[in-house]
Amino acid sequence: MSGTPEPKKAQDLTFRSIVDGVGRRIVVFSGKGGVGKTTVAVNLAYALVKRGRRVGLLDADVTGPNVVQMTGATGALRGTDKRIVPHERLGLKLVSLASMLPAGAPVIWRGPMRSKVIEQLLETTEWGDLDALVVDLPPGTGDEVLTVVQRIAPQVAVVVTTPQEVSWIDARRAVSFAKELKIARIGIVENMSGFVCPHCGERIHLFGEGKGEDESRRLDVEWFGAIPLDPGAPAAGDAGRPLVLDHPESAVAEALSHLAQQVDG
Repeated sequence: MSGTPEPKKAQDLTFRSIVDGVGRRIVVFSGKGGVGKTTVAVNLAYALVKRGRRVGLLDADVTGPNVVQMTGATGALRGTDKRIVPHERLGLKLVSLASMLPAGAPVIWRGPMRSKVIEQLLETTEWGDLDALVVDLPPGTGDEVLTVVQRIAPQVAVVVTTPQEVSWIDARRAVSFAKELKIARIGIVENMSGFVCPHCGERIHLFGEGKGEDESRRLDVEWFGAIPLDPGAPAAGDAGRPLVLDHPESAVAEALSHLAQQVDG
């Protein structure tokens, strides 16, 4: 990663125009797909809303934009004078490329084109004043991730993994990437970390025993906590009703609320 460009500084005009009026900037990403990154991003955003914060959510996963489905936002994005007006759904402002494409249309674009679209979303969205902007990044450490970090200089990076070693291998790469880009606070969330049997109360580790706290300490980053499996999570996401709103008493919602408390500090 030597030679990675530095994030843009506050004196840069483009930087200022993007983050003007935005407080805390939080990026959520993962070393690999399939770890529940978007579920974490959506529920983190709503958990911050529940804390009384003004929150925006940008879906920067251009080739797999699922934020619209998971939030229940409908209709095309509106624009005014070359500016994008975000959807507002249950107190959250959100923007996703999915709102601009026909349903089911694939995004067959090379890396530079995807990065350019992300730049346009960042530079033309009228967020207004926000306490926090959460960005759901694509998995991996490619062009789009680099583009977002350089454009908004986030203060917090949330790296999502699952308990399997194959997921941790990629999570370590994502942590190294975030360190190279000099993000001030980097923390790990271990998703799908055990399942509590509703009948006997026993905790079952379907994907292996979690090791997040020890691994975070070894990597010298923060431990943002473990999120257990919940059979209701996929159905809630499909219905556009985040768990932190629909089932606030659940163990998953409690873990995500704890995550929000940590990144909000």
